[in-house]
Amino acid sequence: MPPDPQDVGSEAIAEQVFVALADPSRRAVLAALASGGPATATDLADRLPITRQAIAKHLALLTDVGLVTAEPGERRRVRYRLRSAPMWVAQQFLAALARDWDGPLDALKDHLDRRTP
Repeated sequence: MPPDPQDVGSEAIAEQVFVALADPSRRAVLAALASGGPATATDLADRLPITRQAIAKHLALLTDVGLVTAEPGERRRVRYRLRSAPMWVAQQFLAALARDWDGPLDALKDHLDRRTP
């Protein structure tokens, strides 16, 4: 069963995802992994205007958050692969917030529509 978006643990996961996504370099790393599939830090440095050392730091944070997973590869090279579970939790958290807003906003719209001649 999917996690409850109102659960404190789910909120903490969503917060970590939002913090990770706040940085444009991390978003670029995630986009590169999404479009090109699993890659090493060196592969990503070849594709992005970011140093390999900076990419390694971003990948460490993204791994800690759970947005990527490190997989051992050939010759001690580590490949990074996207994980969708934390992103799904963040999406569910936002959807729950949207539901909380939809009712009051719809009621306000109805109220204003009734007052307009």
